[in-house]
Amino acid sequence: MAKMNLIAMSVEDLLQLRDNIARVLGQKASQLQHDLAALGVDVDGGRNGRRQSAMKGKTVAPKYRGPGGETWAGRGARPRWLVALLKDGHSLDDFAIGSAAPTAKGAKRRKKK
Repeated sequence: MAKMNLIAMSVEDLLQLRDNIARVLGQKASQLQHDLAALGVDVDGGRNGRRQSAMKGKTVAPKYRGPGGETWAGRGARPRWLVALLKDGHSLDDFAIGSAAPTAKGAKRRKKK
């Protein structure tokens, strides 16, 4: 490949060169995506080559319900209403919904030391 003297080029020539490079790179990228799709490779994977969680964007049934009807799925930071109630002396198990509620069998296993 011939060397180019970029410093001697005019601004218009440099902008034209940039546009040409962007066009050629776009064509090569689409060709690579086409080739990968023909091989059965998923080209729309995670960002920056990192995998994403399979649960990302999925809704989860609530595990806890507050006295005012507020709900929390148990994911992420605890909501303010729950933090306030826990500070008042309530237990997290007091707000468990359905199968998240402790069973008598489970309560027997938990012994205070």
